[in-house]
Amino acid sequence: MADNFNFELVSPERLLLSEKVSEVVIPATEGEMTVMANHAPTMTTIKPGVVSVKLASGQVTKYVVFGGFADIVPTGCTLLAESAVAMTELNRETLTKRIETARAELNATDNHEHKTRLEQYLAELTHLNGILIAA
Repeated sequence: MADNFNFELVSPERLLLSEKVSEVVIPATEGEMTVMANHAPTMTTIKPGVVSVKLASGQVTKYVVFGGFADIVPTGCTLLAESAVAMTELNRETLTKRIETARAELNATDNHEHKTRLEQYLAELTHLNGILIAA
């Protein structure tokens, strides 16, 4: 049986989760990353995606995050999300609004670097939209 560790998922609006867990899969910028107890200390940025949390009880819950970063130490993981919501609370309309807002901002900017970041963010949101619609 896997060891448990502390996991916190925090957004600017609220603390979404603070529990003992056995495993967390996070959408790190460089690819999905599984975090378990005694993980090497790591700090990574998070892209829009789904965080899958396996609680100590064995129950799996999922959250959708829209960027942020994770601080991982052997005894725990804290994910500070730019925005996050339980997957059960997210609907197509909310995600479509985020995509439309990103497109409008992309069309309004002239800064090349900012435009590149917005294009990447929009691609991630569109991919996330495809995942959620298929689910």
